[in-house]
Amino acid sequence: MLSVQNLSFKYDGAPVLQRVSFNVQSGEHISVIGESGSGKSTLLKLIYGEYDLDEGQIFWKDTEILGPKFNLVVGYEFMKYVAQEFDLMPFITVGDNVGKHLSNFFPEEKKQRVQELLKVVELEDFANVKVKTLSGGQNQRVALARALAKKPEILLLDEPFSHIDNFKKQSLRRNVFNYLKEQQIACIVATHDSEDVLGYADRMIVLDNASIVANDSSENLYNNPNTPLIASFFGEFNSINGELIYAHQLKLVEKSDLKVTINHSYFKGDYYLIEAFLNDEKVFFKHYEALTKGNIVFLEKQL
Repeated sequence: MLSVQNLSFKYDGAPVLQRVSFNVQSGEHISVIGESGSGKSTLLKLIYGEYDLDEGQIFWKDTEILGPKFNLVVGYEFMKYVAQEFDLMPFITVGDNVGKHLSNFFPEEKKQRVQELLKVVELEDFANVKVKTLSGGQNQRVALARALAKKPEILLLDEPFSHIDNFKKQSLRRNVFNYLKEQQIACIVATHDSEDVLGYADRMIVLDNASIVANDSSENLYNNPNTPLIASFFGEFNSINGELIYAHQLKLVEKSDLKVTINHSYFKGDYYLIEAFLNDEKVFFKHYEALTKGNIVFLEKQL
């Protein structure tokens, strides 16, 4: 189990994280969300031991995680960290990068392990390709595979699919997160993307103003967003009479107290996102077809 206890950290005197505490069980998937600059990446680096804490303690089971003041080499064998800079070796092959830290005393086992991980990140056909020829998204996938090579107990992922195009992102996300669950590898994922969370995370930690403002299941936070920050993470929303209402919760009706004027229709594939005005405030709702600008319609919240 990972235990983060009363963690505080400052950059140049400015607080980045204050009195942050939470636990992560073995095999658990935690997503950390928050606006840019909220401290997500810093939190991962502190957990990895890249920085020294100002206050607090971090433990993985009985081992205290300490920073560079106490360790000549940053990091621990049971923990791997995939940052947004991948630190790969460009002039050797994908397979050699993934197997870099695996023992050469068992070459057949090493080969099988590399092939297994390349399948997880969908790079089987690139095993003998030099890393310098790869795209940014392919580099990110190599870094993920390399981090998994020695079967860590906990994996820290900072925006793990940010460089990967939409053609691969969905299947890769499923492969990686399902693999972590099967292997009972705990993971903490710092992300801006709700698709990294919904369907995968056991819990979400929300950072705002250097503190944890929510720590709950993604389902509970989605269904009961108590702040605009949380609602905005999941999609378009409205604040109407002090209530946070997602765009998909508003439907056209013949008559109601919510009379709006259509302003714009945005094509989204299987629906249109409609922008309208309620008095002088913008309101968004989903509809199956485009609506004419200037038309007046009535809306109602659907449970």
